[in-house]
This record gives sequence, C-alpha cells and structure tokens, in this order.
Amino acid sequence: MASTQQPASSGSDGQRYANYDERKRKRMESNRESARRSRMRKQQHLEELMSELTQLQNQNTIWSKRIDAVGKNYHTVEAENNVLRAQIAELTERLDSLNSLTRFWADANGLAVDIPEIPDALLEPWQLPCPIQPITASADMLQF
Repeated sequence: MASTQQPASSGSDGQRYANYDERKRKRMESNRESARRSRMRKQQHLEELMSELTQLQNQNTIWSKRIDAVGKNYHTVEAENNVLRAQIAELTERLDSLNSLTRFWADANGLAVDIPEIPDALLEPWQLPCPIQPITASADMLQF
C-alpha cells in the first residue's frame, strides 16, 4: 500500500513543481514585459527632453540675437544723442554770443531790446515740466 501512494505523491509533487515552474515562467515573462515598457517610457521621456532641449537652445539663440541687436541699437542711439548734446552746447554758445552782440549793439544805439534767456527746459528736455505720459510699447517693436 505504501508503494502505491508513493507514486501518487510523486505525481502530485511533479504537478506542484510544474505549477511552480509555470508561475515562475509567467512572472519572468511579465517582468520582461514590464521592463520593456519601462525602457520604452524612459526612451520616450529622453526623446521629449532632447526635443525640449533643442527648442530651448533655438529660443536662446533667437533671444541672444535680439539682445545683441537691441544692444547695437542702444549704442547707435547713445552715439546720436551725444552728437545732439554737443550740437546743443555749440548752438547754445552761438546763441549766447549773438544775444551778447545784439545787447551790445542795442546799448550802443540806445535801443531797448528784450532778449529772452534760453530756458533750461530746452537744454534738458528730459526735465520738461509736463504731465508724465505712459510710454507705450509692444513686442513688435523688438522685431528686427
């Protein structure tokens, strides 16, 4: 009797090992599939990051060019303003000289001449006593 039960129990042990091996095989397949999906997600994320990097580098290049252009324009305008300031100083000196000659001539001929002084506001227009008005600007102004 014991010999008949022995093969039965070995058969059930064999079935148990077969079920265990089948579960192990399915788990390994599932793990492989999960790892494959994980690698795909990682690759997709890397591609998205590379695309974003390229886009940001392009934007950076565009903004750098715009900043350079604005800087060049600033230096051009600054140079023009310096020329205009020098011209204002020269013209003011000429006007003072002409006013002085006119006063001298008027005094020599006994005439009364009213020569107004040059207002400081003309020499320093950024300090004009006028209401402050907002300066309107748009992004289109920076398009070059």
